[in-house]
Amino acid sequence: MSPDSHSPSLSNDNATQLHALYEEMRPQHLYPLWEVLSALVTPTPRAPTVAARWDYDTARAYLLRAGDLISAEKAERRVLILENPGTPGTAGITTSLYAGLQLILPGEIAPCHRHSQCALRFVLEGGGAHTSVDGEKVVMNPFDLVLTPNWQWHDHGNESSKPMIWLDGLDIPTVRHFDASFAEQLGQPAHPETVRPGDSLARYGRNMRPLRGATADRRPAHQPLFHYPYLEWRASLAALAAAETPDPWIGHALEFLNPFDGEAVMPTISAHVRLLPRGFATKPRRSTDGTVFVVVEGQGHARIGSKDFTLSERDVIVAPSWDEVTFQADRELVLFAYSDRTAQEKLGLYREARG
Repeated sequence: MSPDSHSPSLSNDNATQLHALYEEMRPQHLYPLWEVLSALVTPTPRAPTVAARWDYDTARAYLLRAGDLISAEKAERRVLILENPGTPGTAGITTSLYAGLQLILPGEIAPCHRHSQCALRFVLEGGGAHTSVDGEKVVMNPFDLVLTPNWQWHDHGNESSKPMIWLDGLDIPTVRHFDASFAEQLGQPAHPETVRPGDSLARYGRNMRPLRGATADRRPAHQPLFHYPYLEWRASLAALAAAETPDPWIGHALEFLNPFDGEAVMPTISAHVRLLPRGFATKPRRSTDGTVFVVVEGQGHARIGSKDFTLSERDVIVAPSWDEVTFQADRELVLFAYSDRTAQEKLGLYREARG
């Protein structure tokens, strides 16, 4: 363990004796906190991750090439990981979250499994394929948000004639941090159908639920809804934009909620959408939740820390914790975003600063 730059000045004799003490303690796995305290308890966040952008067309080309070489069945999940350049080997896009691009080709099934990790799917391309959660299918269309809550059976299938690509967002690094990962295979490609497709959206998707006592809850009470269609959230975002002026730091923004408790869509992941009118530029803002953004519509620019990025539809960018972020909309810009904000809020850790 090397001394910290803020260690107190010591006489040569004391320094020599301390060094000998450290060496004597090392085999017992005992170490002096005073040598590393300022690196462990920092005045502000020091994220090891860096701001980065993934060009969708480039990633898509690689993904389709992989589709020619390995099936969804053999891969179990044919996904390209979007790994943060600042943390190679971690499979994380932030220190707490994972991101990947998944491909399902026509006629394929990604086999049914379940796991401790929470997952969201944000559809980028295609239409007519489905995700099944505990035997209920939802047909997926571009820019739909589909959840697969932890420990619920899920499989994906593509009955359409075109490839289907979506962004996977999971809390894999968070679960790994707690050493709490479990996974299980169903043993058959698809879960038996348990209810007609779209049943949960019909029951829970309009700020209503079945009257208790009259109708039994089919979905888990804590997570009744798992499909947030683009046509619905985009209309709500447009209505908000027509009704008020944009927030100077965020623009027009709406958060996806769990109808059970009005909280974030999953225990460890928050998700929201933003609209920036043409020509609008946000003021600088920092937050402790490292955030993944997807460009849904429009074009523009982002400045994250000291890096500038051009934004085109379906591109993915990541803003590390506490990096200053600004957006500029060259055309009306719509963004989807997810982060670990809900987990930080529950732990009393979340902060933001507006410049």
